Amino acid sequence: MALSFHEIEIAEIITRTQDCVSVAFDIPASLEESFQYLPGQYLTLEQTINGEEVRRSYSLCRAPRDHRWEVAIKKVPGGKFSTYANDVLQAGDKIQLGTPEGRFLLKEPGEGRDTYVFFAAGSGITPIMSMIRHLLSETDNDVVLFYGNRTTDSIIFREEIEDLKSKHMNQFTLNHILSKEKLGSPLFFGRIDGSKIESYLKHIIDDDVVVQYSICGPGQMIFEIKDALVASGVEEDKVNFELFTTADMKEATQEVEEVVEDASALVKIRLDGLITEFTVPFGGKAILDAALESGADLPFSCKGGVCCTCRAKLLEGEVKMDVNYALEPDEVKQGFILTCQSHPRSEVLEIDFDEA
Repeated sequence: MALSFHEIEIAEIITRTQDCVSVAFDIPASLEESFQYLPGQYLTLEQTINGEEVRRSYSLCRAPRDHRWEVAIKKVPGGKFSTYANDVLQAGDKIQLGTPEGRFLLKEPGEGRDTYVFFAAGSGITPIMSMIRHLLSETDNDVVLFYGNRTTDSIIFREEIEDLKSKHMNQFTLNHILSKEKLGSPLFFGRIDGSKIESYLKHIIDDDVVVQYSICGPGQMIFEIKDALVASGVEEDKVNFELFTTADMKEATQEVEEVVEDASALVKIRLDGLITEFTVPFGGKAILDAALESGADLPFSCKGGVCCTCRAKLLEGEVKMDVNYALEPDEVKQGFILTCQSHPRSEVLEIDFDEA
């Protein structure tokens, strides 16, 4: 289905650190049902910046019960939208806002008192804040957070996290890990890496009572933590993660291919019951980019193979995805693809967004 956008007014801009702001939105009562969300989901923001339509996804950082729609945006060097949000955006401005999406969600707890373990770095705390707030306010389950930053001053939501710790001392275990400030134990200095995970499992975490491990941050950190957890005996289906950036990930393996000059694929896309047809040259743009250039209004956000907004089902033909950080192996077997990463490998493709 197409991503639904609405013009929404900015209710408040809150400075979190010197390079991060929270943006709260004034959702009208008539749209509140459409904007209901689950802990861990995100909003897609769209704005015209210097004449260019720019679209980015940012995670909601409040619990659904707070009845507040707020995202945190950390300024990234060279980042078009993040720079605009931190330097230009003001309360009262209006922005195009997509309804909540995302599959970085909490697993349902069991009958007893379970433990949820979270690993975050930098702005990766934002969806985890939503999850933690929900768990602490709505359940009796235990929460353990390992949060990596450079310095104390760079900790996003520092006061809010400490306040949650004070209010839920018997339920919330908080561990700050800083790379530029020493906090005493070597366990909490440096990066959150594989060797630290082994120590945390030995001294802090009881895996027998953990229902889910959730990880959010840069790709290298996520895969290192995930691999270390599994290598230490943690069941892989307990591990849940969401990537925030793709810049530091391993480069996709590029196959050397012979491309027939002027050869192209006929692509048929179904969205909301309507069929759009266009051609895509072999060895050229991804299917999503070619579709957008042809005038098709397809759902997308990150264009990095991360967010899954552009997920669709391949009904006919063959494609190759450059990278895939969002689809599960069983989804790929069922024929689902990320159109932002897919290139044609057959002369005719039929793709259905309505089955996604």
